[in-house]
Amino acid sequence: MAIAEKLENQEYGRGDLSDAQWKKLDPLLPPQKPNRGRPAEDHRKIINGILWILRTGAPITDWPIRYGIHSTVSSRFYRWRKVGIWDDILAKLQTMADYEGRIDWEVHLADSTVVRAHQHAAGAIIWARKPRIRAK
Repeated sequence: MAIAEKLENQEYGRGDLSDAQWKKLDPLLPPQKPNRGRPAEDHRKIINGILWILRTGAPITDWPIRYGIHSTVSSRFYRWRKVGIWDDILAKLQTMADYEGRIDWEVHLADSTVVRAHQHAAGAIIWARKPRIRAK
């Protein structure tokens, strides 16, 4: 099958989760069907929507309809963050990668964009203080 035919038949867009990525992520997610109420939107579509926002940083007016209603995607993101689902997923994926030997715990990286410094540490020149003469 030619690449163009694969792209035409593809349900998901460029930058979305691949089938292999989804196969690893799917078992780590909460159950798709809720105990009560109306059925939830497909987890894969919602996560692809979240990834689209993170990848593009585009305003909500540019939201692609293939990811569903933007308010559904944002509410799922914030609900899962509040109950710690994202932290659990990260921990489980790290454990899986560590077990497979794909994490080198000896390598550390601190990106300066996330390290906060005090406002007075912004490169100001510190002058030596003049000694004070105290009256007796």
